[in-house]
Amino acid sequence: MIEVENLTKEYGDFRAIDGITFSVEKGEILGFLGPNGAGKTTTMRILTCFFPPTSGSARVAGFDCFTESLEVRKRIGYLPESVPLYLDMKVRDYLRFVAGLKGVDPQEVDKKVKKVMGDCGIEHMAERIIKELSKGYRQRVGLAQALVNDPEVLILDEPTIGLDPRQIIEIRKLIKELAGRRTVILSTHILPEVSMICKRVIIINRGKLVAVDTPDNLTARVQGARRVAIGVRGPADVIREKLETIKGVKKVVIDRRRDDGCIAMSVEFERGEDPRAEIPRVIVNNHWELVEMKTQELSLEDIFIRLITKEEGMVQ
Repeated sequence: MIEVENLTKEYGDFRAIDGITFSVEKGEILGFLGPNGAGKTTTMRILTCFFPPTSGSARVAGFDCFTESLEVRKRIGYLPESVPLYLDMKVRDYLRFVAGLKGVDPQEVDKKVKKVMGDCGIEHMAERIIKELSKGYRQRVGLAQALVNDPEVLILDEPTIGLDPRQIIEIRKLIKELAGRRTVILSTHILPEVSMICKRVIIINRGKLVAVDTPDNLTARVQGARRVAIGVRGPADVIREKLETIKGVKKVVIDRRRDDGCIAMSVEFERGEDPRAEIPRVIVNNHWELVEMKTQELSLEDIFIRLITKEEGMVQ
């Protein structure tokens, strides 16, 4: 559905994106991650035909984003980080206007506007002037304008920014429901959001592609050590020192003392080692009480930071 090959964009001597290549399958929701200034927005603007690349190619549904931009525009919905709204218009009138710009059949405009207002939870705001809406509702109107032409591809730049927790859950649910029917590229700084919505992620930094994979595969790729979280009753410092003498244990960190009197600790292993059987044996032999022990996997935040810092040469 989306094919990007050796895509480069230069502004004078500055290279915003540098030869990136990736693809997105039909019906897939792809997370697009990177720090500020990484090149995410530049890439999305090329895919949405705002401007052409310096070199390389980008195709949506088989159409070239530069030479066949009108065909591409018919097939995409775009929600930029700064939502493009006419603040003096009423919500319904604005969505009708956008539908007309996007070439929706005049006979279908009212039906499609009604549907996207329902999907985005703004039908009760239909006659409100947009500038009177809260930031959260303006964000919903922006999502509705991206959906009003029933596009095959949705490109969403920070779609839940400014929403309250309940609204975030609702928008996440809506995006997940789009999977299969639409191809979605989702750019966000809320990394748990990617874990909950996306099956595959792209990480970009300084204009270069750092990783393209599933969160699980990325975990396996960057995880240098495994960790377990334990809850134990006993003298915290003594327990830590004793556990650190176990073969294969790299580090023990005392996280906190819990309300139930347990000491929460993280035990990190050396690569290729698995001392999980020895940990409870040591605790029991020293007459301490092991309340719980569970394996900890790297979070997407951990993966993101490790990949970015490694690419910048900050860690080995």
